[in-house]
Amino acid sequence: MRTIFIMLDSLNRHFLSSYADSPLAHTPNIERLAKRGVVFDNHYCGSMPCMPARREMYTGRLNFLETPWSPIMPWDDCLQPELRRQKGTYSHMITDHYHYFHAGGENYHTRFNSWEFQRGQESDVWHPLVDDPPKPNFQGKNSRPYWVNRQFMDTERDEDYPTPQCFERAIEFVDNNHTADNWHLHLEAFDPHEPFACPRKYLDMYNDDWAGDLHFDWPNYAPVEEGDEAVEHIRKRYCATLTMADVWLGKLLDRLDELDMWQDTTVVLTTDHGHLLGDHGYWAKNYMFDYQELVHIPLIVCQPGVEPGRRQALTATMDLMPTFMDWFGAEAPAHVHGRSLQHVIEEDSQHHDAILYGYFGKDINLTDGRHTYCRQALPDSTVHHHTLMPVGFTDFDGREKLAAAEMGVFLEHAHDIPHLRMQAKSRRHHDAPDFHPIYDVQADPQQQSPIQDEELEAQFCEQMRSLLQRYDAPACQYERMGF
Repeated sequence: MRTIFIMLDSLNRHFLSSYADSPLAHTPNIERLAKRGVVFDNHYCGSMPCMPARREMYTGRLNFLETPWSPIMPWDDCLQPELRRQKGTYSHMITDHYHYFHAGGENYHTRFNSWEFQRGQESDVWHPLVDDPPKPNFQGKNSRPYWVNRQFMDTERDEDYPTPQCFERAIEFVDNNHTADNWHLHLEAFDPHEPFACPRKYLDMYNDDWAGDLHFDWPNYAPVEEGDEAVEHIRKRYCATLTMADVWLGKLLDRLDELDMWQDTTVVLTTDHGHLLGDHGYWAKNYMFDYQELVHIPLIVCQPGVEPGRRQALTATMDLMPTFMDWFGAEAPAHVHGRSLQHVIEEDSQHHDAILYGYFGKDINLTDGRHTYCRQALPDSTVHHHTLMPVGFTDFDGREKLAAAEMGVFLEHAHDIPHLRMQAKSRRHHDAPDFHPIYDVQADPQQQSPIQDEELEAQFCEQMRSLLQRYDAPACQYERMGF
């Protein structure tokens, strides 16, 4: 068994011809994969955003119920070492996702036998430059490292961008290892995550004629205040950046064709979450209601001997880890929340009745594939952050916060390892209503008409309570949700 796991960050399925009737982006190579493989129509993310999603992929467990942005914990049973321990499987990571190598992303890449990091995405502090770099007048979000790194690249040359470099390294990997067996390649590209940067030739494909006075490729994480022209411009930049990634995906697929690897190699393509590009009046992610554009994500699996087709089963990010374990004939650890997708890949069948998704300390959401239910925290409620590595998005947690932490064994799956428990405030999504919104996403896919139905809500409350129990939710989650 050989597996290639391809992840593109912030991939909005509504831009893909595999999922949309009127796709906005030109992605013939993602479509090429879709025509060869099994396309999942009801696949959802679980823990958001970036590092929580990755921790879920590694462990097969929802983690947003117990911790925010987080390193791998000592009690986490991860895919790569488990495959190595049980089956001797060699795993390799190729990525330009710099969060793995900055604060809060510790211990992910060291799960692999080997890894390669392509530098320079977003705010990756890479090139040393004492004096401030020149930069144009801009609007939106920007960072000093972004402009520093651009001083050391030819911005019109694909090969100077980290995402093409990731695919180049992947081609080298299959060239060197296509005659070997029992390996897992984790290929993860940061694009089309913002900032939406690529050579001009890709922008020209979308006739991007932005006439604004300011450089704009990185919207703020905030409600849209810019006009329609700015929204159209950003969507074109997103499409162009995605098309660059797709072009280089095609080069990898070409090499798999040349080496006849489809006969004994399973290829998976997915994402961590989607991204709002002016949809519902918002930019980006994290702070708003968790719309379908954010949580209803693509998944394509190309497996030898399986006929192409589409699957309607309700599936989730937590299912990926046990699925890979199953493919290599290994046993998933006891505390895994997800279930292997193999039976769905072979034949469309029932998988989950419902799943949960969300952000630490924010709303808890449920979907059964037809409805979504957003349960908001009680006012002034609190949630507990559990960790043995108190590192957040940029640095250690504050000393006052750490001094107030409790020490003990609070998580049943922590293998009796003492850890910290710190209190944090709950929060509701931006412009949250004074009720718990329900949407029928089949009848109302744009989620424009929330339902208020006491009987239906009572059903979802009971289902959410049951799932919280199944997913080992800490007691604070029941309390803050009013259960």
